[in-house]
Amino acid sequence: MIARMSTPGRDFSTIGVIGLGTMGAGIAEVFARHGHAVVGVEAGAEALERGRGHVEHSTARAVRRGKLSEQEAAELTGRIAFTTEMADVKGCGLVVEAVVERLSVKTDIFRALDDVVGDDAVLATNTSSLSVTEIAAATSHPGRVVGLHFFNPAPVQRLVEVVRTVVSDPDVVEDVASLARSLGKTPVVCGDKAGFIANALLFGYLNHAASMFEARYATREDLDAAMKLGCRYPMGPLALLDLIGLDTAYEILDTMYRQGRDRLHAPAPVLKQMVTAGMLGRKSGRGFYTYEAPDSPVVVDDALTPPADATPRLLRDVRRVGVVGTGTMATGIAQVFAQAGLPVLCVGRTQDKVDAVRASLERSLDKAIERGRAEASSRGEVLGRLTGSTALEDLAQVDLVVEAVSEDIDAKKALFGQLGRICRPGAVLATSTSSLPVIALARESGRPQDVVGMHFFNPAPAMSLVEVVSTVSTDDEVAETTRALCAAVGKVAVSCRDRAGFVVNALLFPYLNDAVKMLEAHYATADDIDTAMKFGCALPMGPFELLDVVGNDVSLAIQRELYLEYREPGFAPAPLLEHLVTAGYLGLKTGRGFRDHTPH
Repeated sequence: MIARMSTPGRDFSTIGVIGLGTMGAGIAEVFARHGHAVVGVEAGAEALERGRGHVEHSTARAVRRGKLSEQEAAELTGRIAFTTEMADVKGCGLVVEAVVERLSVKTDIFRALDDVVGDDAVLATNTSSLSVTEIAAATSHPGRVVGLHFFNPAPVQRLVEVVRTVVSDPDVVEDVASLARSLGKTPVVCGDKAGFIANALLFGYLNHAASMFEARYATREDLDAAMKLGCRYPMGPLALLDLIGLDTAYEILDTMYRQGRDRLHAPAPVLKQMVTAGMLGRKSGRGFYTYEAPDSPVVVDDALTPPADATPRLLRDVRRVGVVGTGTMATGIAQVFAQAGLPVLCVGRTQDKVDAVRASLERSLDKAIERGRAEASSRGEVLGRLTGSTALEDLAQVDLVVEAVSEDIDAKKALFGQLGRICRPGAVLATSTSSLPVIALARESGRPQDVVGMHFFNPAPAMSLVEVVSTVSTDDEVAETTRALCAAVGKVAVSCRDRAGFVVNALLFPYLNDAVKMLEAHYATADDIDTAMKFGCALPMGPFELLDVVGNDVSLAIQRELYLEYREPGFAPAPLLEHLVTAGYLGLKTGRGFRDHTPH
C-alpha cells in the first residue's frame, strides 16, 4: 500500500477531479497511483460509468505491461470514489477541473465549487488554452485558483504546466508545483497566456506548416520528412496535426488567436475547411493523410500519394562533382560525394585552405572508422577521389558544382557570375545557402535554368536531409537530376520552392523567435520553456539549448531574412535576440548566449 502524500502547508491527501473523460480519468489515476484518495465527479450515471471504465482499462493495461500488479491495480481503483454529486468534494484540499474546453461550462463549475470547498482548498483547471484568469474571476477567492495542465495521456506524460494568474497566491503556485513533483511529474511555471508554454509555441509552428501545405509550397510528405530529418523531431507537423485532431487544433488556435490577436495563431483556412468536411485526422480516418480505419495509425495511399514510379532519374550525366569552399559545410559535402564513389574537386582561395579540407576529411574518416561507421580498407579510396585547386577555372570539367562559401549574398552573386561562364554547358550549378534567395544567384549566373538550391544540413555526412530548391527558372530536369543524385549518395531529398528559409528554417526559426519573445516578456524562464518543449512535445532540444548551439547571430540573420520576405509582423526578430548579438553573446561559440557556458 502506498502512503498518502501531502504537501507542507496544505493537506492534499484527498483530491477532487471534476470530469472523468479520458483526461480527467487519467488525472484521477495519477493521484490515486501516488497514494491520494480521489473523489471523481461526473454529471450523470452513464458518464460516471464511462469514467470508471477509463480507469479500469488503463490500470488493466498497466498490469499487462508489468507496470502494476493485480493487487496494486485493485488498491489504486479502490482509492477513487466515483460520484455524481459535486458536494462530495467538500473535504478535498485540491479540486482539479477537467471538463470540456468551454469557458462558460468551466466558470459555472468554479462558481459551484466556490460554495462547496473549504476556505483553504485550492482550485485548479486543466484547460489547455482558455484564460485561467477568467475562470478564477468566477470565484470569490481568485487567489487560490491556478492552472494545472496535464498532458495526454496523464499517467504517462511527465510534463505539467502550473499556470499562475496575476492574482494567484505565490504559495498556492509553489504548493501545487511541489505536489506535481511528488507525483513524479516535471512541473513548469508560467503566466496566464493563451496556450501557456507548449501549446503557444507548438501550435504556431503547426499552423505555419498547414499554411505551407495549403499554398502548395511543398508536399505533405516533404514537409513532414523535412522536420523529422532536419530537426530530428519525432513526427512531422502534418502527421502530428492528424494525431492531435484537426478539430482540436483548430479550437486551440482559434482560442489563442481570440485571446492574443497574434496572426500566427489565426487558424490556416485549410484547417477549417477540413474540419467542416469531417476530415479530423486519425480519429475520423482522414486528415492530411488517409488511414486504413478511424483511430488507426496506418497510413494508406490516396490521391495525394506520390506514384510508385515517381523515383527521380539522373536526366543529366553527373560523373564528377566540384565543391567551392573550405569551411565545415564544404568539407562535409565533399566527404558525402567522395564516400559515395564520385570524384570531387574542392576549390578554395589558398592552398593552405585546400590542404585543410583534406586534413579534415582524414580526421572525419578516422572517427567514422573508430565508431564502426566506415571500413578502414576504403579510407585510401575515398581520399584518392578528392583533389584540390585554387583556380575556379578547373571546374570547367565537372558535371555539378556545389557552392558552399559564406552566407553573403554579394559574395555568392560574384561567384555564380564566374561559375556561369566557367562551367560547361549543361552542368548543374547548386548553392548550399540556407536562407538567401536562390533566384538572385541564378540570375547572376546568366544561365538560371541550370541553377538549383541544394541545402545540406550540418554535419553533412551525418544528416540525411537535403532541401532541393527550385526557382521559377530552374529546369525540371535539373531539379529531378539533383533529387536523383541525393538518393544516389544516400540522402533524402525534399523539394520546395525558392522562399526564405525553404522548409526547415522557415518553420524552425519563427518558433525559436517566439520562445525568445516569451522569455523577454518574463512569461516563463528559459529552463521552464526548454523543459516544456522537451517533455511536452518530445523535442530533442529546448529552444534556448538549440539557439546556443546554432548561434544567436545565425538565428538573427535567418529571422531577418524571413521577416523581410514574408512581411509578417510576428516574424520580426525579438529585441532580446538582437541585444544579445550586439553584446557578443552568441552562444556556445563565445561561451555565453542565453546561458553562461564558460568554465567555472
